[in-house]
Amino acid sequence: MHLYSVLLSFVGGEIVDLVLQTGTVAKAVLLFLLAFSVLSWAVILAKWRLIKSAQRQSSRFLRAFRKAQRIQDIASVADQFRPSPLVGVFDRAVTEFKRQMGTTGGIHNPTAVQRAMQIASSEEITHLERNVPWLAITGAVTPFIGLFGTVWGIIDAFHGLGAAGAATLRAVAPGISEALITTAAGLAAAIPAVIAYNLIIGSIRELASRNDDFTLEMLNLVERQQPQPMSEVQR
Repeated sequence: MHLYSVLLSFVGGEIVDLVLQTGTVAKAVLLFLLAFSVLSWAVILAKWRLIKSAQRQSSRFLRAFRKAQRIQDIASVADQFRPSPLVGVFDRAVTEFKRQMGTTGGIHNPTAVQRAMQIASSEEITHLERNVPWLAITGAVTPFIGLFGTVWGIIDAFHGLGAAGAATLRAVAPGISEALITTAAGLAAAIPAVIAYNLIIGSIRELASRNDDFTLEMLNLVERQQPQPMSEVQR
């Protein structure tokens, strides 16, 4: 009873009463919309924390990388900068670099290093985008689910009016207001999801662009680390 009183004071007694007075179909629609909203907010909060951490660690990693003179210098501390996607790209480049150095003593195929980094970049971005489409689904579907509840409620209200033989505004207003609750709930679930989707996708694209720029910087470092032939050294 105390929880009901708190809910009344927070949301407003009339809205709560309307929700409680809705029919079975409307209640089912509201529960469905609540599930969509809870899941979308879980995705929003999880992705926002992950992306903010990735942005912060990427900035730190880039500063350390640009100060380093050798690949080994940054490789020894790279794990400190996770979950930056740049660390995954760097690790894949180092693996390919060591493979070629161990085979021939030099970098004979820089394109392979570049391809390894591009694959790693794609994997890192895919990881960041995981579950984000759920926000797009929520933004696209929930308004129509709410509209379905509203249409069903209006049909039910007019059916009741026809059975009662009354056609006054006072008679139809309560049923219509109850029906419109589902439309409001659908919009309440959709609007945050759409806003968050666009913000998150924009941040992920920024990280992807940073990955591409880092790939070029890493290739420059790899080429500088390549041992020079003795003929060039003697010159």
